[in-house]
Amino acid sequence: MRRPSSVHSGSGYIPTSPVGSVAPAALGQHDDQLFSNNPEDYDIRLPIGYGSSAVVYNAYYKPLNKRVAIKVIDLDMFERNQIDELRRETQVMSLCKHPNVLRVNGAFVADSKLYIVTPYLSAGSCLDIMKTAYPDGFDEVSIATILKQALQGLDYLHKNGHIHRQVRAGNLLMDDDGSVLLADFGVSSSLMENGDRRGMRKTFVGTPCWMAPEVMEQAGYDYKADIWSFGITAIELATGHAPFAKYPPIKVLMLTLSNDPPTLDRDSTKHRYSRLLKEMIDSCLQKDPARRPSAEKLLNHSFFKQAKKKSYLVTALLQNLPPLEQRPPKSMKEKTTFIPKPKL
Repeated sequence: MRRPSSVHSGSGYIPTSPVGSVAPAALGQHDDQLFSNNPEDYDIRLPIGYGSSAVVYNAYYKPLNKRVAIKVIDLDMFERNQIDELRRETQVMSLCKHPNVLRVNGAFVADSKLYIVTPYLSAGSCLDIMKTAYPDGFDEVSIATILKQALQGLDYLHKNGHIHRQVRAGNLLMDDDGSVLLADFGVSSSLMENGDRRGMRKTFVGTPCWMAPEVMEQAGYDYKADIWSFGITAIELATGHAPFAKYPPIKVLMLTLSNDPPTLDRDSTKHRYSRLLKEMIDSCLQKDPARRPSAEKLLNHSFFKQAKKKSYLVTALLQNLPPLEQRPPKSMKEKTTFIPKPKL
């Protein structure tokens, strides 16, 4: 198996070997196998997910007869500087090695589309699971077990100088053994440049319902923006939806900036939730980023003492779920663009 050194397209240059600001020692060396950059080595099948600029397909890597997921991004939709950032983020995630962070196994370009190969996580996202079988949210022990794994992945990213910027239930992927992995590196951001911390980001990126106030204000933000999104995600897992989800984006921005932070209304949920869950959420949803805990500190919150081993999620949530490809497709309202199945 050859390791792809680089791939080219008319839209830009996408290297896949370690270069530039990514320090392999900082993210951890690994001996995991990277896959071929030959399009003929992949059998791409049905779509299983949609994003604002991409479609995720169920696929097989033929040399190993291994099931994978392939995210297809239309590079013609991006400016050159955006492609450069996409290159960096793809590279970062190919270097990450943590059980709760989705890793890139390979990347190549064909017909002005970037193909990103990752492990196939058969249970789908927490959002998919809720929509399929738990529209009113999960039980508290499941929430603690899911969020503890996600927080461990977030702590790893933050300690290595990276902001995720898109923490939400749709980007928490679950495998059939109950493992939970952070996904969607497409908008994650590095705080490192030439080995040093840059400090604050000002780029307006994220989904409004989960977006921290300082990100909306474009006044500069750091990894504490992920902690706000984590708190919103906790509410989402407890109720089946994010606060303000019924409103258009511009109203979400206005409500987030002008209102008190959202909280968990324990009296209006289907499940009974503890005071500890509400307190954990409230600690994340502080408008002043300095008052939010770090991921490392949040892991020590008493709420997470009830988290079980990942196998608990198999029994509690996954046992009776249909396979991912047999679940109802997402509605057209949930995706901004559709990329037809590629001809390789």
